[in-house]
Amino acid sequence: MSEPPSPALLDTNVVIDLGDGLDPYSLPDGALYLSAITLAELSAGVAAAKTADDQAARLRRLQWVESSFVPLPFDTAAARFYGHVFARVRAEGRQPRRRLADLQIASIAGAHGWPLLTRNPTDFVGLEALVTITAV
Repeated sequence: MSEPPSPALLDTNVVIDLGDGLDPYSLPDGALYLSAITLAELSAGVAAAKTADDQAARLRRLQWVESSFVPLPFDTAAARFYGHVFARVRAEGRQPRRRLADLQIASIAGAHGWPLLTRNPTDFVGLEALVTITAV
C-alpha cells in the first residue's frame, strides 16, 4: 500500500503564476496550501499596482485566492522555526531581514514538515537542511 502524497506549501510566486497560466497539473500531487503571509503579499500587490488595470487584475487574483484557499497562519510553531531559519541565513552570510516574507513562508512550511513549492529556489539557498525546497 502506498502512502498518500505529501501536502505542500505554495510560495507567493507560484500562486501568482497559477493565476497567470501555470498549469496546476505541473505541481506535485497532494494537498496544496498557502500562508497568510502570501495573502499579505498579494494584498500589498494590489495597493502597489501602478495602473487601474493592473490593480483590477491583482484584486481579481487576490479574491480568487481568498475564495480558493484557507491560509495557514504564522503561528507559534512557525515563529520558533523562524529562529532556525534566521540563524541559517545569517550563517550563509545573507541578510535575513531583507527576505522576511520569504523566510516566514519557509518557516511555516518547515514547521509543518512540508515542502515549499517555489518558482525562485535561489530565494531559499542555505535552507535546504531545514526545509525541502522544490522548484516548479
